[in-house]
Amino acid sequence: QVQLVESGGGLVQAGGSLRLSCAASGTFFSINVMAWHRQAPGKQRELVARITKGGTTNYADSVKGRFTISRDNAENTLYLQMNTLEPDDTAVYYCNAVAQRNSWSSVEYNYWGQGTQVTVSS
Repeated sequence: QVQLVESGGGLVQAGGSLRLSCAASGTFFSINVMAWHRQAPGKQRELVARITKGGTTNYADSVKGRFTISRDNAENTLYLQMNTLEPDDTAVYYCNAVAQRNSWSSVEYNYWGQGTQVTVSS
């Protein structure tokens, strides 16, 4: 099992910056992919950015050039540096991990954090 705890959310003015963190703990063999998703009021949850264990990244078009995802594999920690924030970035941000429980099985399991609120005022 993997437990994910997010931190770093808050209230910021448009144009400002925030850095989200997600600490993973528990018993697992490997966390292969980590990602940030977000859900705004009345909208579906959407992928913001993802990063593989090897460091390959993908971003939603809406955040390219403004957000940077990174991870510390040794510390099992995921980050999201968010710059030039816009009111449309207001949402609950969720950490997501895709992990293998054992070395002898390639089956992957999906885990989610509780979410952290990001509010951007205009």
